[in-house]
Amino acid sequence: MRDVRDYVVLITGATSGIGLSMAKVFAQRGNTLIITASDQQRLNITKRALQKAYHVSVEAICQDLSEPDAARKLYQKIKEKKYMVNILVNNAGFGLVGSEKDLKLEQEEKMLAVNITALTQLCHLFLKDMSHQKEGKILNVASTGAFQPGPYTAAYFASKSYVASFSRALRVEAQEYGVQVCTLYPGSTRTAFFEKTGTRTPIWAMNPDKVARIAYVKLWENEGTIMPGIIDRIVRWIPSEIKIRFIAKMKHRK
Repeated sequence: MRDVRDYVVLITGATSGIGLSMAKVFAQRGNTLIITASDQQRLNITKRALQKAYHVSVEAICQDLSEPDAARKLYQKIKEKKYMVNILVNNAGFGLVGSEKDLKLEQEEKMLAVNITALTQLCHLFLKDMSHQKEGKILNVASTGAFQPGPYTAAYFASKSYVASFSRALRVEAQEYGVQVCTLYPGSTRTAFFEKTGTRTPIWAMNPDKVARIAYVKLWENEGTIMPGIIDRIVRWIPSEIKIRFIAKMKHRK
């Protein structure tokens, strides 16, 4: 069996939150990393920090995944550098909070491009390569919001429902080629997500490093559904109509 340190890991949205924590976990194991995000300066800072702390090879590629054809551009850049990606972590994504009529359509389109289109395209492109190698792992980051509609986060929750459905189906298909597809369903996590959406971080939010450690272990155990939070696993079984009213009250800002 190949040494796990030989695997090349691509992580999108790797300069903050769960993506950065995932990068640290893989770096601790000695993996070669390809990190990508839309901010070149933050990428450079993250690359230097990972190299200094873990003494691993890190390739930083700046790519805004909300742009047209972004996934293909990223894929081509990676191929030009002669990398064979063995593990793909589709972490990049963001959310918007507000009434659908009040949100800026351009921002919503960018969100859907990152959360749905880019993720789908990256799975498509790298799954082809992995299938030829008869091995590989894909970790798609969804959300516990995938399990019910979310008033005032309607498109965001729906985008994560897409990730969940797509990933579950892809997992069955990919098994034929020796490729494992797993889905991470983080609940509230102490990242910049809440700050960016103008909402308060819940007191029960998990530390992203803990989420990443659990995700790493479960990925290697080939667990299809990875839900790190105990509270989230309990809340999942509360009737959807009750959760919808709670979400509406929590997210609605007059």
